Amino acid sequence: YRFCIFQDIASAVGVQGQIFTIVNDDSYYYPDLIRGWVVDAEMGMGQDIAIYTGSTTGESRSNEICSSYSPITWQVDRKCHMISASSFDKLCYDMKMQRDDMGDDLYA
Repeated sequence: YRFCIFQDIASAVGVQGQIFTIVNDDSYYYPDLIRGWVVDAEMGMGQDIAIYTGSTTGESRSNEICSSYSPITWQVDRKCHMISASSFDKLCYDMKMQRDDMGDDLYA
């Protein structure tokens, strides 16, 4: 029974990753990072994606101890994109506006 619960969670969990060079140029402003990664065909963002199956990460996991939530689908944008610093200012603001305020995820 326990495996079924974990498998239901694993089936609904995925990780998406994008790499950015942060620039001081608002022509690269994306205001909704809180909603997930940026897909912009004109800028080539979210277009060339590597998809693979893996496990979760963290200090409590290793090559000997896997996550109960495996397998996790990872989706990684293969390209590095420019993004404005103000996009991350907006992301931090949006994080602080969440019900749980996500304050523990913000560091100065």
